[in-house]
Order: sequence, then structure tokens, then C-alpha cells
Amino acid sequence: MARPTSQGQTASPFRTALYARVSTAHNGQDPEMQLRELREYCQRRDWQITREYIDIGISGAKEKRPELDRLLTDAHSRRFDAVVVWRFDRFARSVSHLLRALETFRALGIEFVSLSEQVDTSTPTGKMVFTVLGAVAELERSLIAERVKAGLRNARAKGTRLGRPKTAVDAATIAELRRIGASWAKICAELGLSKGTAQRALWPLPKNPPLPTNPTA
Repeated sequence: MARPTSQGQTASPFRTALYARVSTAHNGQDPEMQLRELREYCQRRDWQITREYIDIGISGAKEKRPELDRLLTDAHSRRFDAVVVWRFDRFARSVSHLLRALETFRALGIEFVSLSEQVDTSTPTGKMVFTVLGAVAELERSLIAERVKAGLRNARAKGTRLGRPKTAVDAATIAELRRIGASWAKICAELGLSKGTAQRALWPLPKNPPLPTNPTA
């Protein structure tokens, strides 16, 4: 399918990127099965395939996917007009990851097609599905945030002390070490404290012991 220009002339063919992924190269998994259907889809729509991005042996939970990362980089260079995948879970790690990618594509003017879910953002129905997915993801984030807040409120009501546990500090030992001339570096190394924590431990004492004449910092 060629894109008409504003003057009614025929523009360049609709450039398309295909993405396929299999978790392992064993057990009969072959990206060619996905790619065959993607190519047939593009042929039916007269879309020109500019490149195929294929990740083999990459788990769906992995952050880094070399070919997917390359596809997203090429998207910012506008090397294609649409991305076609076999199924959502072949492309995205999660709903939130999918939505971030779709939002990026939409900002760049790139369409997205998933064959199995029959989602095509170039159609009104596809745009509606994208909106629904966004609303579901937002609801999920809100529910998670509310559960976290409820858990914190419940913990406080039970008297649970929240936050990082305080480091036990023996102010008397620090004072004695300083009295005999130990440097802050030596005190911190021996007691496993930061310099700020060690120094603050002395402040509440009724009367600090005299510091050495020329203490080493």
C-alpha cells in the first residue's frame, strides 16, 4: 500500500519492520513460523518489508534483547512506517513495556500491528484497543500504589517502625578512642560507621572528652 501525498501523487511504499522472538533454538522453536505469517500479512496489504528483527534464545523476561533494542533505535531514525509482530508476548515483556513502546511509536508516527490479537493502530478499532490497554495499565498502577499505601498504614497502626534500621553506635567507645588520639578514619573502620554517624554520636554527650591536640582527620 503506497501512501498518497497531499497533492494526490503516489508516495513511497509503506515501509514495514517485522519482529520475531523465540525463547530457545531447541524443542522445535523456529522464528520462521512467525515470520512466514508476518510476511504474508504484509504481502496482502502491499507493505514493503524493510528489515526483519529476530531475537533467538531470548527469554520473555529478559531486559536486554539485542534485535528489539536495534528496532527501537531504528524507529527513532524513522527507518520504517509500521512494526508488525506475531503476538504481544513475543514483543513486549509486560503490559507497561508494551504501552511504552506503543506510545513511542505513536509519537514517531509509526503504526503497530499484532496479528494474533488483531490489533492494528492504523485503524479506528486498533486505536481504541490501545486506549483501553492504557486505561487498564493506569488502573493497575493505581491499585498497586493503593495496596502499598494501605500496607504502610496498617504497619504504622501496629506500631511497626518503618524505614532503614538505625545503626547501633557506642558513643562512649568513640569518645574514648578520640581521647587517646584515634583518627576518625580509624574509628570508622574499627566500628563500621560513617564519619558523620560517628561524629553525631558525640553530640548528645553531656560533656565531650578533650580532643587530641592535632587529631588526624
